[in-house]
Amino acid sequence: MSRPVFTAHTPDTAPAAARPTMATVHRKLGHLPGAVALMAESPELLKGFLTANAVFESTDLDPVAREVVVLTVATRNECHLCVAMHTATLTRAGVAPELIEALRAGTALPDPRLEALRRFTVAVLDHRGAVPDGDLDAFLAAGWQPRHALDVVLGVGTYTISTFANRLTDAPLDPPLAAYAWSPAS
Repeated sequence: MSRPVFTAHTPDTAPAAARPTMATVHRKLGHLPGAVALMAESPELLKGFLTANAVFESTDLDPVAREVVVLTVATRNECHLCVAMHTATLTRAGVAPELIEALRAGTALPDPRLEALRRFTVAVLDHRGAVPDGDLDAFLAAGWQPRHALDVVLGVGTYTISTFANRLTDAPLDPPLAAYAWSPAS
């Protein structure tokens, strides 16, 4: 079996339950991303990811902190699409190129507080939530709160959905993201 088993839907070919969600994404972004067109095969997956993402966006983590979590998950799960998309987000926000490059490389971040967040996110992933006390203590010592630890878990769950779905469907890199293309280090 080959990957063409997944259909990149249009609003006309998508299951009826996915169409309102696709229309909302199109209105918000001005286009329909390829990943959304592929996720539309499962209206529940598409709606579930977008709903979880909206909830994650409303957490107490600031926008850059959320992107640290997302890019940590995306690089760990080797999702070329999420890395490119969230690199574009950080670039548009005017984030320092050194921070973006470190996130893309999975190396230490220049900001100690954000590095503690990145390390904690890696610990959540590596230990499947059973983060060792020392890792949690280091996270809290960097100025993060217990609620932020749970916000990280929400971000990990949200972007596990996205990265896994994108990899399963072999989601394409949309042309506007070509300048931010990424591939895992060998």
